Amino acid sequence: MTQSFGWVPEGVDVTVPDASRVYDYALGGVHNFKVDREFWDRAERVMPSAGLIARANRAFLGRAVRWLVDAGITQFLDIGSGIPTLGNVHEVAQDADPAARVMYVDIDPIAVQQSRSLLSGNPGAAVIEGDLRRPAQILYHPEVLELLDFSEPVAVLTVAVLHFIPDSAGPASILSKIGDALVSGSYLVVSHVGPDSTPAGRQAQQQAVKLYENTPTPVILRDAEEVAALLGPAFELVDPGVVSATDWHPDPEEAEDPPQPAALVVLARKR
Repeated sequence: MTQSFGWVPEGVDVTVPDASRVYDYALGGVHNFKVDREFWDRAERVMPSAGLIARANRAFLGRAVRWLVDAGITQFLDIGSGIPTLGNVHEVAQDADPAARVMYVDIDPIAVQQSRSLLSGNPGAAVIEGDLRRPAQILYHPEVLELLDFSEPVAVLTVAVLHFIPDSAGPASILSKIGDALVSGSYLVVSHVGPDSTPAGRQAQQQAVKLYENTPTPVILRDAEEVAALLGPAFELVDPGVVSATDWHPDPEEAEDPPQPAALVVLARKR
């Protein structure tokens, strides 16, 4: 089946929904398959706010990167970066500071291949295949160390990825290991699906969660306190703390979708 698509690496199973391809479709991308589109359509039917959450999350990513560049950060490690779509981290960061350097990391071979094609000719951005659950293999990867200087502050982005890491995989321990590799003044950026604020919303959300149980990446909901706890003592929260994506330094010039309390976000600074 994959032979029908020249952009699909050998060995990729396109018969089951993939989180990065589903998210790509949700944001209007084209690197997805019928199984991904049908899955997202089912998710939106049971949880109509799903599209709003995806867009709020993406808008937050852009604002966070601009905020970080304004704070003097020029190095970014985007783990779980997904398939390239409008408003990629390197586009936002290098627009604000042409000297910014961005290393993308994703577990999906399609995301890596498409990113590599997009980044061709850009010496300040690169991509590797890697798994957040194995942070040492990312942090000490030769290509990562070639592009990023960990003796200087780095912003590590874990956007819309930690809710795919179950408690059994030790997400707090993963972030602790990442923090150990960062110097003071570095940042950690997190976005995470949280419980809806209404009974009806939570019921719809549980139906969507059940859909994800039939994929390789089930979703784990965590509330604001649980998300903050993942960061551990090495990081201090940046105001306004753990909030809805639409409440994090909203851009008054942007037309925002309605608030989505289920899209939790936070920036934290390495002490």
